[in-house]
Amino acid sequence: MIVSVPKETYPGERRVALVPEAVRKLSSSAGEDGAEAIEVVVERGAGAGALLPDSQYEDAGAKLTEDPGEVWSADVVVKVAPPSSEEIQRLSSETTLIGFLAPLTNGDGVRAIAQTGATSFAMESIPRISRAQSMDALSSQANISGYRAALMGAEELGRFYPMLMTAAGTIRPATVLVLGAGVAGLQAIATARRLGAVVQGFDVRAAVKEQVESLGAKFLEFDLGGDLEGTGGYAKELTPEQQAKQQELMAEAIGKVDVAITTALVPGRRAPILVTEEAVKLMKPGSVVVDLAGEAGGNCELSEPGQTITVHDVIITAPLNVPSTMAEHASQLYARNIEALLGLMIKGGKLELDFEDEVISGACITRGGEIVNAAAKEAASTPAASS
Repeated sequence: MIVSVPKETYPGERRVALVPEAVRKLSSSAGEDGAEAIEVVVERGAGAGALLPDSQYEDAGAKLTEDPGEVWSADVVVKVAPPSSEEIQRLSSETTLIGFLAPLTNGDGVRAIAQTGATSFAMESIPRISRAQSMDALSSQANISGYRAALMGAEELGRFYPMLMTAAGTIRPATVLVLGAGVAGLQAIATARRLGAVVQGFDVRAAVKEQVESLGAKFLEFDLGGDLEGTGGYAKELTPEQQAKQQELMAEAIGKVDVAITTALVPGRRAPILVTEEAVKLMKPGSVVVDLAGEAGGNCELSEPGQTITVHDVIITAPLNVPSTMAEHASQLYARNIEALLGLMIKGGKLELDFEDEVISGACITRGGEIVNAAAKEAASTPAASS
Protein backbone atom coordinates (compact mmCIF):
# COMPACT_ATOMS: atom_id res chain seq x y z
CA MET A 1 0.00 0.00 0.00
CA ILE A 2 1.20 3.52 -0.80
CA VAL A 3 0.65 6.61 1.35
CA SER A 4 1.70 9.88 -0.27
CA VAL A 5 2.45 13.40 0.91
CA PRO A 6 2.02 16.18 -1.69
CA LYS A 7 3.70 19.54 -1.40
CA GLU A 8 1.13 22.06 -0.18
CA THR A 9 0.13 24.58 -2.84
CA TYR A 10 -2.26 26.82 -0.90
CA PRO A 11 -0.75 30.34 -0.66
CA GLY A 12 1.16 30.80 2.60
CA GLU A 13 0.74 27.19 3.74
CA ARG A 14 4.05 25.99 5.21
CA ARG A 15 2.89 22.89 7.06
CA VAL A 16 3.31 19.33 5.83
CA ALA A 17 0.98 16.41 6.52
CA LEU A 18 3.64 13.91 7.64
CA VAL A 19 6.98 14.58 9.29
CA PRO A 20 9.96 12.18 9.02
CA GLU A 21 9.19 10.65 12.43
CA ALA A 22 5.71 9.64 11.24
CA VAL A 23 7.11 8.36 7.94
CA ARG A 24 9.55 6.15 9.83
CA LYS A 25 6.78 4.65 11.95
CA LEU A 26 4.58 3.92 8.94
CA SER A 27 7.43 2.45 6.91
CA SER A 28 8.67 0.28 9.76
CA SER A 29 5.24 -1.20 10.45
CA ALA A 30 5.84 -3.79 7.70
CA GLY A 31 6.49 -7.22 9.11
CA GLU A 32 4.62 -6.57 12.36
CA ASP A 33 2.27 -9.50 12.85
CA GLY A 34 2.67 -10.37 9.18
CA ALA A 35 1.70 -6.87 8.00
CA GLU A 36 2.36 -5.96 4.39
CA ALA A 37 4.76 -3.15 3.56
CA ILE A 38 3.61 0.45 3.54
CA GLU A 39 5.49 2.67 1.11
CA VAL A 40 5.48 6.40 1.81
CA VAL A 41 5.97 8.66 -1.21
CA VAL A 42 6.83 12.30 -0.53
CA GLU A 43 6.88 15.04 -3.13
CA ARG A 44 10.25 16.78 -3.13
CA GLY A 45 10.18 19.99 -1.10
CA ALA A 46 7.01 19.02 0.77
CA GLY A 47 8.63 19.65 4.15
CA ALA A 48 10.73 22.69 3.23
CA GLY A 49 8.27 25.20 4.68
CA ALA A 50 8.39 23.36 8.00
CA LEU A 51 12.22 23.26 7.92
CA LEU A 52 12.21 19.54 7.15
CA PRO A 53 14.64 18.81 4.28
CA ASP A 54 14.17 15.99 1.79
CA SER A 55 17.20 14.20 3.23
CA GLN A 56 15.36 13.61 6.52
CA TYR A 57 12.49 11.98 4.67
CA GLU A 58 14.90 9.76 2.75
CA ASP A 59 16.61 8.73 5.98
CA ALA A 60 13.17 7.88 7.40
CA GLY A 61 12.50 5.49 4.52
CA ALA A 62 10.36 7.63 2.20
CA LYS A 63 10.56 7.58 -1.56
CA LEU A 64 11.00 11.09 -2.97
CA THR A 65 9.48 12.11 -6.27
CA GLU A 66 9.03 15.21 -8.38
CA ASP A 67 6.10 13.70 -10.28
CA PRO A 68 2.73 14.98 -8.95
CA GLY A 69 1.05 12.18 -10.87
CA GLU A 70 2.87 9.59 -8.77
CA VAL A 71 1.92 11.41 -5.57
CA TRP A 72 -1.78 11.70 -6.42
CA SER A 73 -2.13 8.13 -7.67
CA ALA A 74 -1.30 6.68 -4.23
CA ASP A 75 -3.79 4.59 -2.30
CA VAL A 76 -3.95 7.23 0.43
CA VAL A 77 -3.09 10.92 -0.05
CA VAL A 78 -2.60 12.97 3.13
CA LYS A 79 -2.71 16.77 3.02
CA VAL A 80 -3.06 19.82 5.21
CA ALA A 81 -5.02 22.44 3.22
CA PRO A 82 -7.99 21.61 0.97
CA PRO A 83 -6.86 20.47 -2.49
CA SER A 84 -6.93 22.93 -5.36
CA SER A 85 -9.14 22.31 -8.40
CA GLU A 86 -6.07 21.09 -10.30
CA GLU A 87 -5.21 18.65 -7.50
CA ILE A 88 -8.79 17.39 -7.32
CA GLN A 89 -8.63 16.51 -11.02
CA ARG A 90 -5.79 14.09 -10.20
CA LEU A 91 -7.97 12.10 -7.79
CA SER A 92 -9.64 8.85 -8.81
CA SER A 93 -12.17 6.44 -7.38
CA GLU A 94 -9.28 4.33 -6.08
CA THR A 95 -7.91 7.18 -3.94
CA THR A 96 -8.54 7.95 -0.30
CA LEU A 97 -7.91 11.60 0.56
CA ILE A 98 -7.31 12.84 4.13
CA GLY A 99 -6.87 16.48 5.17
CA PHE A 100 -8.60 19.69 6.15
CA LEU A 101 -11.35 19.90 3.52
CA ALA A 102 -13.54 22.74 4.91
CA PRO A 103 -16.66 20.62 4.29
CA LEU A 104 -19.08 23.23 5.64
CA THR A 105 -17.75 26.18 3.64
CA ASN A 106 -16.10 24.70 0.54
CA GLY A 107 -19.12 23.47 -1.37
CA ASP A 108 -17.53 23.61 -4.82
CA GLY A 109 -14.48 21.71 -3.64
CA VAL A 110 -16.47 19.01 -1.87
CA ARG A 111 -18.73 18.50 -4.89
CA ALA A 112 -15.68 18.26 -7.14
CA ILE A 113 -14.06 15.66 -4.88
CA ALA A 114 -17.29 13.63 -4.88
CA GLN A 115 -17.41 13.69 -8.68
CA THR A 116 -13.99 11.98 -8.86
CA GLY A 117 -15.36 9.04 -6.89
CA ALA A 118 -12.62 9.43 -4.29
CA THR A 119 -13.25 8.56 -0.66
CA SER A 120 -12.38 11.60 1.44
CA PHE A 121 -12.03 12.30 5.14
CA ALA A 122 -12.02 15.77 6.71
CA MET A 123 -9.85 16.19 9.77
CA GLU A 124 -12.20 18.90 11.08
CA SER A 125 -15.12 16.43 10.98
CA ILE A 126 -13.57 13.85 13.29
CA PRO A 127 -16.04 13.39 16.18
CA ARG A 128 -14.90 15.10 19.37
CA ILE A 129 -15.08 12.02 21.55
CA SER A 130 -12.58 10.69 24.08
CA ARG A 131 -11.06 7.94 21.97
CA ALA A 132 -10.54 10.32 19.03
CA GLN A 133 -8.59 12.93 20.99
CA SER A 134 -5.30 11.80 19.46
CA MET A 135 -6.80 12.51 16.01
CA ASP A 136 -8.25 15.93 16.88
CA ALA A 137 -6.35 18.18 14.50
CA LEU A 138 -8.58 21.16 15.22
CA SER A 139 -7.42 21.10 18.83
CA SER A 140 -3.75 20.48 18.06
CA GLN A 141 -3.64 23.44 15.68
CA ALA A 142 -5.80 25.68 17.89
CA ASN A 143 -3.23 25.27 20.66
CA ILE A 144 -0.69 26.93 18.40
CA SER A 145 -3.08 29.72 17.43
CA GLY A 146 -3.80 30.56 21.06
CA TYR A 147 -0.12 30.63 21.95
CA ARG A 148 0.74 32.88 19.03
CA ALA A 149 -2.20 35.19 19.73
CA ALA A 150 -0.87 36.00 23.19
CA LEU A 151 2.55 36.76 21.71
CA MET A 152 1.02 38.91 18.96
CA GLY A 153 -0.82 40.92 21.58
CA ALA A 154 2.40 41.45 23.53
CA GLU A 155 4.31 42.43 20.40
CA GLU A 156 1.72 44.94 19.18
CA LEU A 157 1.09 46.45 22.62
CA GLY A 158 3.44 49.31 23.41
CA ARG A 159 3.39 48.43 27.10
CA PHE A 160 4.81 45.73 29.35
CA TYR A 161 2.73 42.62 30.03
CA PRO A 162 4.17 41.96 33.54
CA MET A 163 4.25 44.27 36.52
CA LEU A 164 7.70 45.80 36.88
CA MET A 165 9.06 47.25 40.13
CA THR A 166 12.05 49.42 39.34
CA ALA A 167 14.04 52.22 40.93
CA ALA A 168 12.11 54.56 38.67
CA GLY A 169 8.79 53.35 40.01
CA THR A 170 6.29 50.56 39.48
CA ILE A 171 4.72 49.70 36.13
CA ARG A 172 1.32 48.06 36.48
CA PRO A 173 0.72 44.81 34.56
CA ALA A 174 -1.21 44.80 31.32
CA THR A 175 -4.76 43.46 31.34
CA VAL A 176 -5.77 40.86 28.76
CA LEU A 177 -9.29 39.67 28.00
CA VAL A 178 -9.67 36.41 26.06
CA LEU A 179 -13.07 35.93 24.43
CA GLY A 180 -13.84 32.27 23.83
CA ALA A 181 -12.38 29.65 26.15
CA GLY A 182 -11.97 26.72 23.79
CA VAL A 183 -8.57 25.19 23.11
CA ALA A 184 -7.16 28.36 21.50
CA GLY A 185 -8.61 30.61 24.20
CA LEU A 186 -7.31 28.53 27.07
CA GLN A 187 -3.83 28.43 25.53
CA ALA A 188 -3.95 32.22 25.03
CA ILE A 189 -4.94 32.64 28.69
CA ALA A 190 -2.13 30.37 29.89
CA THR A 191 0.48 32.10 27.72
CA ALA A 192 -0.62 35.63 28.67
CA ARG A 193 -0.50 34.60 32.33
CA ARG A 194 3.04 33.22 31.91
CA LEU A 195 4.03 36.57 30.40
CA GLY A 196 2.78 38.29 33.55
CA ALA A 197 -0.47 39.88 32.43
CA VAL A 198 -3.65 40.08 34.48
CA VAL A 199 -6.04 37.92 32.49
CA GLN A 200 -9.79 37.51 32.19
CA GLY A 201 -11.59 34.86 30.16
CA PHE A 202 -15.11 34.86 28.77
CA ASP A 203 -17.26 32.14 27.22
CA VAL A 204 -20.99 31.58 26.89
CA ARG A 205 -20.45 27.98 28.04
CA ALA A 206 -20.64 27.87 31.83
CA ALA A 207 -18.75 24.57 31.91
CA VAL A 208 -15.43 26.23 31.06
CA LYS A 209 -15.42 28.56 34.09
CA GLU A 210 -13.41 26.08 36.16
CA GLN A 211 -10.86 25.65 33.36
CA VAL A 212 -10.37 29.40 33.03
CA GLU A 213 -9.94 29.86 36.76
CA SER A 214 -7.55 26.90 37.00
CA LEU A 215 -5.17 28.86 34.76
CA GLY A 216 -5.17 31.80 37.16
CA ALA A 217 -7.54 33.99 35.18
CA LYS A 218 -10.81 35.57 36.24
CA PHE A 219 -13.94 34.27 34.52
CA LEU A 220 -16.08 37.07 33.14
CA GLU A 221 -19.76 36.21 33.45
CA PHE A 222 -22.76 37.68 31.64
CA ASP A 223 -26.31 36.40 32.00
CA LEU A 224 -27.33 35.59 28.43
CA GLY A 225 -30.04 33.10 29.32
CA GLY A 226 -28.59 29.81 30.56
CA ASP A 227 -25.74 27.61 29.43
CA LEU A 228 -25.07 27.96 25.70
CA GLU A 229 -22.91 24.92 25.01
CA GLY A 230 -23.73 23.20 21.74
CA THR A 231 -22.68 19.90 20.20
CA GLY A 232 -19.06 18.83 19.88
CA GLY A 233 -17.95 21.19 22.63
CA TYR A 234 -18.67 24.30 20.56
CA ALA A 235 -20.79 27.22 21.68
CA LYS A 236 -24.31 27.52 20.32
CA GLU A 237 -25.07 30.30 17.89
CA LEU A 238 -26.72 33.09 19.85
CA THR A 239 -30.08 34.57 18.96
CA PRO A 240 -30.05 38.18 17.66
CA GLU A 241 -31.33 39.33 21.08
CA GLN A 242 -28.59 37.44 22.91
CA GLN A 243 -25.94 38.79 20.54
CA ALA A 244 -27.10 42.37 21.12
CA LYS A 245 -27.07 41.91 24.89
CA GLN A 246 -23.65 40.26 24.78
CA GLN A 247 -22.18 43.07 22.68
CA GLU A 248 -23.55 45.71 25.03
CA LEU A 249 -22.14 44.02 28.14
CA MET A 250 -18.91 43.16 26.37
CA ALA A 251 -18.19 46.70 25.22
CA GLU A 252 -17.82 47.94 28.78
CA ALA A 253 -15.48 45.08 29.71
CA ILE A 254 -13.36 45.49 26.57
CA GLY A 255 -12.94 49.19 27.21
CA LYS A 256 -11.05 48.43 30.42
CA VAL A 257 -8.36 46.12 29.00
CA ASP A 258 -5.09 46.59 27.13
CA VAL A 259 -5.43 43.52 24.88
CA ALA A 260 -8.53 41.67 23.72
CA ILE A 261 -7.99 38.27 22.08
CA THR A 262 -10.99 36.79 20.29
CA THR A 263 -11.33 33.11 19.41
CA ALA A 264 -15.08 32.50 19.01
CA LEU A 265 -16.19 30.31 16.11
CA VAL A 266 -19.42 28.54 15.13
CA PRO A 267 -18.76 25.69 12.64
CA GLY A 268 -20.01 26.49 9.15
CA ARG A 269 -21.18 29.98 10.09
CA ARG A 270 -19.75 33.46 10.05
CA ALA A 271 -17.87 34.18 13.27
CA PRO A 272 -20.01 36.09 15.80
CA ILE A 273 -19.29 39.78 16.33
CA LEU A 274 -18.02 40.19 19.89
CA VAL A 275 -16.06 43.43 19.56
CA THR A 276 -18.14 46.23 18.07
CA GLU A 277 -16.85 49.56 16.84
CA GLU A 278 -18.33 51.13 19.96
CA ALA A 279 -16.25 48.74 22.09
CA VAL A 280 -13.11 49.70 20.19
CA LYS A 281 -13.85 53.38 20.78
CA LEU A 282 -13.92 52.71 24.52
CA MET A 283 -10.42 51.16 24.51
CA LYS A 284 -7.41 53.22 25.50
CA PRO A 285 -5.17 54.54 22.70
CA GLY A 286 -2.53 51.92 21.89
CA SER A 287 -4.67 48.99 22.99
CA VAL A 288 -4.75 45.86 20.83
CA VAL A 289 -7.36 43.47 19.44
CA VAL A 290 -6.06 40.11 18.20
CA ASP A 291 -8.84 38.51 16.17
CA LEU A 292 -8.23 34.79 15.61
CA ALA A 293 -11.53 34.39 13.77
CA GLY A 294 -10.40 36.33 10.70
CA GLU A 295 -10.82 33.37 8.36
CA ALA A 296 -14.50 33.19 9.34
CA GLY A 297 -15.11 36.92 8.96
CA GLY A 298 -13.72 38.02 12.33
CA ASN A 299 -15.05 38.57 15.84
CA CYS A 300 -14.28 42.28 15.64
CA GLU A 301 -16.57 44.47 13.58
CA LEU A 302 -13.59 46.43 12.24
CA SER A 303 -11.25 43.53 11.45
CA GLU A 304 -9.78 43.21 7.98
CA PRO A 305 -8.81 39.53 7.62
CA GLY A 306 -5.11 39.12 7.00
CA GLN A 307 -4.36 42.74 7.88
CA THR A 308 -3.15 44.76 10.86
CA ILE A 309 -4.84 48.14 11.01
CA THR A 310 -5.21 51.01 13.45
CA VAL A 311 -8.70 52.38 14.04
CA HIS A 312 -9.66 54.87 16.77
CA ASP A 313 -6.02 54.61 17.97
CA VAL A 314 -6.50 50.87 18.60
CA ILE A 315 -4.40 48.24 16.79
CA ILE A 316 -6.56 45.49 15.27
CA THR A 317 -4.85 42.44 13.80
CA ALA A 318 -6.68 39.53 12.17
CA PRO A 319 -4.03 37.00 11.12
CA LEU A 320 -4.83 34.10 8.81
CA ASN A 321 -3.59 30.52 9.06
CA VAL A 322 -1.79 31.17 12.33
CA PRO A 323 -0.60 27.55 12.84
CA SER A 324 1.42 27.87 9.64
CA THR A 325 3.55 30.56 11.33
CA MET A 326 4.90 27.77 13.56
CA ALA A 327 5.05 25.22 10.76
CA GLU A 328 7.61 22.87 12.29
CA HIS A 329 5.74 22.14 15.51
CA ALA A 330 2.34 22.49 13.85
CA SER A 331 3.37 19.80 11.35
CA GLN A 332 4.64 17.52 14.12
CA LEU A 333 1.31 17.71 15.93
CA TYR A 334 -0.75 17.36 12.76
CA ALA A 335 1.30 14.38 11.61
CA ARG A 336 0.53 12.63 14.91
CA ASN A 337 -3.17 13.27 14.32
CA ILE A 338 -2.88 11.77 10.83
CA GLU A 339 -0.87 8.85 12.15
CA ALA A 340 -3.52 8.10 14.78
CA LEU A 341 -6.29 8.19 12.17
CA LEU A 342 -4.34 5.93 9.81
CA GLY A 343 -3.98 3.54 12.73
CA LEU A 344 -7.75 3.04 12.58
CA MET A 345 -7.80 2.69 8.82
CA ILE A 346 -4.83 0.41 8.10
CA LYS A 347 -4.88 -3.20 9.24
CA GLY A 348 -2.01 -5.54 8.38
CA GLY A 349 -0.61 -3.04 5.90
CA LYS A 350 -3.91 -2.83 4.01
CA LEU A 351 -6.53 -0.10 3.94
CA GLU A 352 -9.65 -1.42 5.68
CA LEU A 353 -12.28 1.25 6.24
CA ASP A 354 -14.82 0.22 8.85
CA PHE A 355 -17.77 2.52 8.33
CA GLU A 356 -19.44 1.07 11.42
CA ASP A 357 -16.78 2.92 13.41
CA GLU A 358 -18.16 6.32 14.46
CA VAL A 359 -14.81 8.03 13.87
CA ILE A 360 -14.46 6.70 10.33
CA SER A 361 -18.10 7.35 9.44
CA GLY A 362 -18.14 10.76 11.12
CA ALA A 363 -15.04 12.01 9.30
CA CYS A 364 -16.02 10.64 5.88
CA ILE A 365 -17.20 13.38 3.51
CA THR A 366 -17.39 11.71 0.10
CA ARG A 367 -17.66 8.08 -0.95
CA GLY A 368 -18.75 6.30 -4.11
CA GLY A 369 -19.35 9.53 -6.00
CA GLU A 370 -21.63 10.99 -3.33
CA ILE A 371 -21.35 13.48 -0.48
CA VAL A 372 -22.15 11.21 2.47
CA ASN A 373 -21.70 13.64 5.35
CA ALA A 374 -25.11 15.18 6.07
CA ALA A 375 -23.82 18.60 7.15
CA ALA A 376 -21.43 18.82 4.20
CA LYS A 377 -24.18 17.76 1.80
CA GLU A 378 -26.50 20.44 3.11
CA ALA A 379 -23.77 23.07 2.93
CA ALA A 380 -22.85 22.08 -0.62
CA SER A 381 -26.46 22.43 -1.74
CA THR A 382 -26.77 26.07 -0.64
CA PRO A 383 -25.82 28.99 -2.90
CA ALA A 384 -23.46 30.34 -0.23
CA ALA A 385 -21.38 27.18 -0.49
CA SER A 386 -20.61 27.93 -4.11
CA SER A 387 -19.56 31.53 -3.60
